[in-house]
Amino acid sequence: MKSIKLFGVREEDIPFINEWSEKNQVLVDLDSDILSLETVDRVKGFDGVSLSQQIELDETVYKKLHDYGIKQIAQRSAGFDSYNLELAKQYELVITNVPSYSPNSIAEYTVSQALNLIRNFNDIQNKTATYDFRWQPSILSRSIKDLKVAVIGTGRIGSIVGKIFAEGFGSEVVAYDIEPQISCEAYLTYQESMSEAIKDADIVTVHIPATKENTYLFNEAVFAEMKTGAVFINCARGTIVDTKALIDALNSGKLKGAALDTYEGEKGLFPSDQRNTQLDDAVLVELIERQDVILSPHIAFYTDAAVKNLIVDALDATLEVIYTGDSKLRVN
Repeated sequence: MKSIKLFGVREEDIPFINEWSEKNQVLVDLDSDILSLETVDRVKGFDGVSLSQQIELDETVYKKLHDYGIKQIAQRSAGFDSYNLELAKQYELVITNVPSYSPNSIAEYTVSQALNLIRNFNDIQNKTATYDFRWQPSILSRSIKDLKVAVIGTGRIGSIVGKIFAEGFGSEVVAYDIEPQISCEAYLTYQESMSEAIKDADIVTVHIPATKENTYLFNEAVFAEMKTGAVFINCARGTIVDTKALIDALNSGKLKGAALDTYEGEKGLFPSDQRNTQLDDAVLVELIERQDVILSPHIAFYTDAAVKNLIVDALDATLEVIYTGDSKLRVN
């Protein structure tokens, strides 16, 4: 019987892991710790490894995996930027990811956060908590139907976001993508540049991968191009946004608000329990405390459908490499 070692296992993963294990007749060993120099020896004797983590691996970990006969690492997420693909190649390790586990979940969360910003959710809740039940201009909002939405990146997730706004709310939707999709043109209009897409938009939402080219794509200059009073949503990757530039745009009144499900300094924090510690990150603390920011710990995907697909696809890829030496989900 083949055996797979899983690191970074959470409570909600276990039913789906057990179901997959029984169905495929594979022994799966569960470990809540992440893979590191301290835990890598636990893979000895296993045929495969699956992880769910953002922390980079030391070269010694890659070497030990190779020495223990491991041929792959199955990452249980779409993002794989924490892996050194050159080291993986050097030590003959196939890295796989799960590129699409529930685009609807992320799209739905994105739209809900846009609604929360437009409808002044934080302000209303704070006032209600102090028994201030007045109707007043500070919580007056606009109808989503009357707003223009700019979707930056119309892949699996962005295309659904655009469709929800266009067909669900009747909003005007524009978009920018380096590879426009003909199918999306039924409900949105592509612009020639990102600047053209965002300049008149009331809602700007970004759905692009974290690459070197996209690092700080949304910076001081880009925020300056946006419509005064617009809201910004990032449910993609934290490094896409220069957070200090975003805060400056909020402070100046250029932006009305922002919803962030990801943060450039989130590695090692999202997800983790920091209740009994003092956060050593003044920028993150400010985001949490601001009334014009809705911050969440990278949970846009977090539905039962997504958790199941992450488990199943990662374990399927692990078996695929064990038996064939390769996988259709290979990223290196």
